Amino acid sequence: MGNQEERLVQRVTEIYECVSKLPTLSPSKEVNELFTELVNICIPVIAIDVSKLSSEVQAMRSELIMLCGEAEGLLESHHSDLLASYDNPLDHLRLFPYYSNYLKLSLLEYTLLARHVSSRPGRVAFVGSGPLPLTSIVLAKRHMPVAEFHNYDLDPTANDRASRLVRSDPDMAARMAFHTADVLSVTDELRGFDVVFLAALVGVGHDEKVRVIEHLARHMAPGAVLVARSAHSARAFLYPVVEPAELTGFEVLTVHHPVDEVINSVIVARKPKDDHAAGAAAVTRPCKCCEMVQGFHHFRHGSVMGDAAPEELPS
Repeated sequence: MGNQEERLVQRVTEIYECVSKLPTLSPSKEVNELFTELVNICIPVIAIDVSKLSSEVQAMRSELIMLCGEAEGLLESHHSDLLASYDNPLDHLRLFPYYSNYLKLSLLEYTLLARHVSSRPGRVAFVGSGPLPLTSIVLAKRHMPVAEFHNYDLDPTANDRASRLVRSDPDMAARMAFHTADVLSVTDELRGFDVVFLAALVGVGHDEKVRVIEHLARHMAPGAVLVARSAHSARAFLYPVVEPAELTGFEVLTVHHPVDEVINSVIVARKPKDDHAAGAAAVTRPCKCCEMVQGFHHFRHGSVMGDAAPEELPS
């Protein structure tokens, strides 16, 4: 491991030690500063394979991802409550400090999806939607204006918070549903969706993530598309990694590693229309059909997607 990688691991470990000693991860000046620094040091170009780090560092990384998830949930709950205090919460989404990131991530996911979907999705599931379901909201308002969105989360209070945000918008209230459920208990319903989005923090541990993907492969409709969030290089200190080869039962269509402040990588995969192929190993299309964007630069350098309009889904 080179000096740059060693310095990164050392600083990440120092931040982890500070974060793990905090009495609470609720939003505060100290919490915000620590996680902002953590994100900032994980975004630049540092080619590091977290799977090859020592067992001690890997254990620290696993715990850090859990802490990041807890802090993210508390931050979203705080801002969901703030937004719910307005008569029209959806008019004030920019109050969330990372709203612009969600705009870019949603545009990226929609654009990648548009390349591989032959008809306009009518029913969409988002697994792990949380108290502030910004991806579903942005996709529904900006990119899929007629689709139904079914949001799944384990936490009933998260769903209560999320549903408050759309109640005052008749169109969104009609097209947004919130279900309290473990995705592993959702079976027949999954066959009713054209597209399933899998949030990065659903299945934080590797084995759990694989179980979720295998469950989706068994129960999604043949021909349906999975959009799974992953992480790459140093960003894997923030979120779990999904390797394309782990998408058993799917044909991997696209793998995209962003180079801007959008932290999550995006994998788009399709369940084969032949149901018998669903138990097969992951199939990756030839490289010319995959978008492998390697390398990172500092988030202030701007988005690789720029402000280009997303590709239109076929009618």
